[in-house]
Amino acid sequence: MRLEYDVIVVGAGHAGCEAALACSRMGVRTALVTMEISAVARMSCNPSIGGIAKSHLVYELDALGGEIGRNADFTGIQFRTINTKKGASVQSTRVQCDKAAYSKRMLAVLKNEPMLEIVSGTVIEFIVEEDTAKGVRLQSGVSLKSKCVVFCPGTFMNGMIHIGKRSFSGGRNGEQSANEAAKNLDRLGFSCARLKTGTPPRIRASSIDFSKATEQRGDEPPPMFSSEARRIYRMFREEHLDADRTMFHVEHSWSDLMPWLPGWRQMVCHITHTNKICHDIISNSLHLSSLYGGSITGTGVRYCPSIEDKIVKFKDRDSHHVFLEPEGRDTDEYYPNGTSNSLPEDVQIKMIRSIPGLERAEFTKFGYAIEYDFCDPTQLYHTLETKLVRNLFFAGQINGTTGYEEAAAQGFVAGVNAANVVLSKRPVVFSRSQAYIGVLIDDLVTKGTSEPYRMFTSRAEHRLILRQDSAKYRLLSMAKCIAILKKETIIETEHELDEISREMARLKSTYKDGATLAQMLCKKGMRYFDLPGSSQGIGVEGALFIETEIKYQGYIERENRQIANIAKDEAVQIPKDFDYESIVALRFEAREKLSRIRPSTIGQASRVPGVTPADVAIIRIALRRKTEVVH
Repeated sequence: MRLEYDVIVVGAGHAGCEAALACSRMGVRTALVTMEISAVARMSCNPSIGGIAKSHLVYELDALGGEIGRNADFTGIQFRTINTKKGASVQSTRVQCDKAAYSKRMLAVLKNEPMLEIVSGTVIEFIVEEDTAKGVRLQSGVSLKSKCVVFCPGTFMNGMIHIGKRSFSGGRNGEQSANEAAKNLDRLGFSCARLKTGTPPRIRASSIDFSKATEQRGDEPPPMFSSEARRIYRMFREEHLDADRTMFHVEHSWSDLMPWLPGWRQMVCHITHTNKICHDIISNSLHLSSLYGGSITGTGVRYCPSIEDKIVKFKDRDSHHVFLEPEGRDTDEYYPNGTSNSLPEDVQIKMIRSIPGLERAEFTKFGYAIEYDFCDPTQLYHTLETKLVRNLFFAGQINGTTGYEEAAAQGFVAGVNAANVVLSKRPVVFSRSQAYIGVLIDDLVTKGTSEPYRMFTSRAEHRLILRQDSAKYRLLSMAKCIAILKKETIIETEHELDEISREMARLKSTYKDGATLAQMLCKKGMRYFDLPGSSQGIGVEGALFIETEIKYQGYIERENRQIANIAKDEAVQIPKDFDYESIVALRFEAREKLSRIRPSTIGQASRVPGVTPADVAIIRIALRRKTEVVH
């Protein structure tokens, strides 16, 4: 183990892995410090990646050189497109993964990076000199020096696990929490609060009566996040199809792991539901629950509530869906998605066994709730560097988010910007009109959050432009700037974009029966490959992009005009030391919030909760006067 690095990443969850990979792939010497190396990228809750809006983040990360999409594709056991009956902007991909394989493959990827070293240890203190991060101290007494630190603790900061009336310290069940690091952040002056999340019990597949549940099969061909996986899948389908095998084994450069490519025979998931008996069991036991019994003070996830929350808040509902999802190909364990709870073990058994198909359920693990500390994300810049300590970056659940995908997106951005500090390059900031990554981070650093933040398409003003099918095209220039993505992938994407541009021009200028081919494509049910002269070289992805761009052209043009207007405000910079308190015309609330959040542009200032258009106009005038005085 070295004692000095360019960047130290603390925590090897989904945020930490992306941060460490981004740094090392940008050529800076990186250490990834984790309590337990075998727990790298562990899927503590449901082993799935994607879903509504979350998959947009994954497609964007893949377009920029992130790893989460590839890892999901190569360890997936079921692939589905969600929201197929709705418009292209809200359609999403969801991949159920093999839990053990996901962690194992990510560890192999990390070990394969020559500029990355994985360090086993527990961080108890940040080394800070002159308000600048200089490294970390481990519980073992060893000090590691660095130019930047990226902190990604997940749910480990003062983590407290709750099962009924029983509570005990832990970052995850069976793993110790990181209490000393939490105390250190408090000493450094960070404002922290408590959040809560949870997980369902796990059940043996052999004890489930699947005949009482409805099958839910994957899509064929399987939708995948990464260009690499789609390319390999097509090759194997065309050249190496073997009907007697459940998966393809793909040759890879890593000698210690040969990832599989599922898709030929995907695993089947099932849907069952709760009922009145189940609801009565829960209702009668609410006083025994950690959530409703008074043990938990942290705010829970609004959009992924525990089963107790569902029963209390949706009393008119006779039943709730329960998704029975396998945790892998080589395990007997199933995940009853929708039954997250903090009830005592005996109540969990009664509750689960009241659900159709689970009458004889055997438990491998019980569900639990977990409380943990998070830091107010308005204490961050858009780069995810903290405002209190230079060169210290926060990513993941410490910023108040929930979900693997939100964590991975933050980890990537924090890692890229930490590497840029080391390389003396300009910071990378994503705008709201550029990526869901930009929406996520801007929401956090501008508005903050008082509950676990989850990404939704409704949070994006320009979701028609931020579709997942457009990710690799709209983020191409940013991918070039960051320079993690392989050169051959960039060249291939540039070629695809040129082909698409030429083909769209042809469709708009070629007539048939008095209408252009573009106008024909706008007819209901018409697809690109139905048009005369359609190019097979475009490919399925390109065809989908062309169809959406042409069918929604009017709406897209309107969004682009809105973005151009907004860009004017985003271009007006506000100095970091701008004195809002001296502007007497500003309302007290505006002065207080703007002084705390310190927006970097007029556009960001306009999005600060409680700041009115009149306040923004006053700031404009003050900035103009300051500029005139300087000149």
